[in-house]
Amino acid sequence: MIAQLLHWVILVLIIAQFVLAIMADDLPNNMKKLVLLSRHKSIGLTVFALALVRLGWRWGNATPPLPSTLKPYERLLARGTHALLYVLLLVVPFTGWIMSSAHGFPVSWFGVFQLPDLVAKNHDLSEVLEETHETLAWTLAALVALHAGAALKHHFILKDDVLRRMLPSSKPEGTEP
Repeated sequence: MIAQLLHWVILVLIIAQFVLAIMADDLPNNMKKLVLLSRHKSIGLTVFALALVRLGWRWGNATPPLPSTLKPYERLLARGTHALLYVLLLVVPFTGWIMSSAHGFPVSWFGVFQLPDLVAKNHDLSEVLEETHETLAWTLAALVALHAGAALKHHFILKDDVLRRMLPSSKPEGTEP
């Protein structure tokens, strides 16, 4: 159940990240924009931490095997997609932290503590990192959509239990796809 809970909490937080980023992007530079971006950074740090917890959980707990009906290339795609999702769940928030540092804006977690700057203020670097962060975020969104589409295909077309086993309380502790 822990793996499923982490899965769905991270998904909800990723959706919130996109909503906050899009809302902030449409605003002029003012206090409302700073508040939205501050929340965006805090949630990004939360996603980063929860992704680390989920990786640790996954390494310490068995996952059920992929359905035997999958072709070899489908198994490769499933494993590759999961690996890339984990990479992006870590890299996207990290690039946001570096970008904020390069912009000269502090990163705090809901005002509780402030993280150190990772690089000195640097306008050129901040521009490159902003583009990198945005590109990686949209790549994550596309991968999440692909992942959701695959889950729906398993449920409605292949009629296997891949989606059902990711629903909370659907399987014993420590089992996930």
